[in-house]
Amino acid sequence: MEKGINSYILEKFGIEPKDVRSYSPLTLAYIGDGVYDLIIRSMVVGKGNARVNEMNRRTSEIVKAHAQSQLIGRLMPELTEEELAVYKRGRNAKSATVAKNATVVDYRRATGLEALIGYLYLQDRTERMMELILMGLDESGKGEEDALRGVDD
Repeated sequence: MEKGINSYILEKFGIEPKDVRSYSPLTLAYIGDGVYDLIIRSMVVGKGNARVNEMNRRTSEIVKAHAQSQLIGRLMPELTEEELAVYKRGRNAKSATVAKNATVVDYRRATGLEALIGYLYLQDRTERMMELILMGLDESGKGEEDALRGVDD
């Protein structure tokens, strides 16, 4: 198994790794939200210098609940049984809040995607996590280039 950033962080801070399956789906979604946001921000920044408000606008378009809901919809046929089970646990988790500007369905599906991203991240399955995100962006008709269009204009 590859050594991902999560293992590196835990090792450097002297934290014993936990069994990822013991985490609640909302805990997985919590870390997955941050990881997904960092990946998309890295893509946006990687396109070059731009005004921060423009980079933030592009990032927000990709990480908002509706976009995440569409992305997971495209990925469903590609998920393994294990990944699908993690997604469903996240989607079905009862959250105390709902995102503003999102339908309940989009918010729940986005939470499921974030739980899956968090699960893969905590297992140091970075390659699979990136494969799914790239596949989801490519199949959207918004490949990496289209998803980031206008960032460095």
